[in-house]
Parts: sequence; C-alpha cells; structure tokens
Amino acid sequence: MNDRRFLLLGIPVLALLVLLPRDLLGIRSVPVLLINYACSLAFTCAFWLSGRALWRALFRRFPRVEQTSRRLWWLALINTSTTAAVTLALGELLALAQQGHLTAEFFWREFGLNMVPTVVIQLIYESRSFFQQWEQNVRRAEQLQSAGVQSQLEALQSQLDPHFLFNSLNTLSALIEPENEPAQEFVEQLADVYRYVLLARDQPTVPLHEELAFVDTFLALHKARFRDNLRVRIDVPTALRQRRVAPLSVQLLVENALKHNVASRDQPLQLHLSAHPATGYFTVENTLRPRSAGLAPGTGTGLRNVRHRYELLRAPHPVTVSTDDGWFRVQLPLLMGDGVTGEEVTGDEVMR
Repeated sequence: MNDRRFLLLGIPVLALLVLLPRDLLGIRSVPVLLINYACSLAFTCAFWLSGRALWRALFRRFPRVEQTSRRLWWLALINTSTTAAVTLALGELLALAQQGHLTAEFFWREFGLNMVPTVVIQLIYESRSFFQQWEQNVRRAEQLQSAGVQSQLEALQSQLDPHFLFNSLNTLSALIEPENEPAQEFVEQLADVYRYVLLARDQPTVPLHEELAFVDTFLALHKARFRDNLRVRIDVPTALRQRRVAPLSVQLLVENALKHNVASRDQPLQLHLSAHPATGYFTVENTLRPRSAGLAPGTGTGLRNVRHRYELLRAPHPVTVSTDDGWFRVQLPLLMGDGVTGEEVTGDEVMR
C-alpha cells in the first residue's frame, strides 16, 4: 500500500487538529505556538508510524475479509492499551518535572486527546484497505461475468450443430430443381438463421419477438423435413413480446426437443411455446418421447449454459426444468429492458 501522500499531508494536518483543543486558543505568542505545534507534530508522527506498523502487522496476520472483525478487535485492544501506557508514562514524567503528581483528571483528558490520532490513523488505513478490496472484487466480478457470458454465448451458438446443417443441406439438395420456389425459400430461411446468429452474438439480451421470429424460421427449416410429424403451437401475448430473453436460448430448447425426441406419423412431436404475464416466464414444452437410437443422449450442457447465462444477467427468477405427465418443460424468466428487474444492463456492461 503506497501511503506517501497520507504521511506527507496527514501527519501535519492531524497534528494541528490535535493541538486545537489543547491550547491553541489560549496562546498569545507565535514562538510558543510553533514550539507546541512541533511537539504535537513529533507525537503525531510517533503515533502515526507506530499505528501504521501495527495495522500492517495485523493485516498480514488477518488479511481475509471474514477476519476483519478479529483484526479490528486486536487493533482496538492494542491501541487502547498502548495509548494508555504512553499517556501514563508521559504524565508521570511531566508530574515529576513539575514536582507534583499525576491526577486522574489530567490522565483521562490526555488519554482522550491521544486516542484521537490513534483512532484516525487506524480508520484511514482500514478504510483504504476496505475500498481497495472492494474495487478488486468488483473488477474481478466484472471479468468473470464477461468471460462467463462470452463463453456461454459461444457454447450456445455452437448448438447449431453439424446434424442440423447436414440434414438441412440434404433437404436442400432434394428440393433444388429448375424454377423450384421452395428451394429458393429454403435457402433464404437458412441464410436468415445464420444471419440472426451473427447479429445476436454481440448482444446480452434480445427482444422476445426477435427470438420468436428466428425460432419460427428455424422451425420452418425443420418442417421441410418433419412435415406433419412436428406440430407447433405458439401462445405469446402481444404485450409480452417486447420483453427480453438471452439470445439463442429459446432456439436451444427447441433444438433439444427436436434432437432428443421421436417425431413420427404415429407419434408426432408436440411443441408448445407460451408466455404468462402472471408468472413472468416464457415456457418451452414438448412431448417427452426420448429416442432409443440414433443421436447420442444429451449431456445437459446446453441447459446448464442457459441457467448460468440467466444468472449472469441477474434474472428475477431462476430457469426451471420439470417433467410432468409426459411433457418436458423449461421456463425462462422474461427480462426487462436491456437488463432485469428495472436495472439497465447494457451490452458493454455485460460483455466488456
């Protein structure tokens, strides 16, 4: 801790403050004032340097935040005892020099005045240490948040995996024929999907209506393959479409439903997207019919990433996952503005 400014400015100022209640108002001579100030300066310097050494020693012994109370108790005990002993010794010496005796009134008055620089010095160093630790913790939290959001976003973007791309290209190759409008439409939808991914990756949150438009395009690509085997219902009130969600979070849940469940003519996959103003949640639910073969079983990484991203975005409610009556259900908390619960969280704040 660099405290040169405290030493150069604090000691003279504190020495003057200590001198004021003692005898500044009763002094008539400038030389006497200077002599008294020099004595006050010497005592203040001694108290400051000794208090500084004591605080540093105790801080090395009890450096952690949870040890603060223990450090303060030791500071109070040692400083009080030392100040009392110094005051008693100086009082006795002064009494002997004046051929008198030390009175209790004189001792307590001097003890109180001597405690002023002691307490001020410890408060200065303890307060400075507290704010430095607070600043370091804030900086560390921002760095962790930035790294976490970026890594989770990259992980979510990678969920547009080779399976989807491979199947889409196979479908595209079957559709392409001269003057084939469905092929052109499919290509445009595929381009829209990846365009959204590129645009959304620099944003901590996106409006729900944009995410739903992206999911609608994403599902249109899959419907070219699944046809009537995939049945989708979207029930989102207009008032809630301006709320915000983490980008690609709804798409990831939809893709998980398609990837890990059977979708056939006999067992069509039911997918329901809804939002409820009373709960403040956006819900993605699908019929639970796990595939017995084919794709590898899910590892849960995607859901963990979604949970963690909403924690970093300070969502008002946690992401919930449940299974009930043959339905798999994930609920995402709807966010307000660029952040949540009325707090503004800009892209620079979350992503820097």
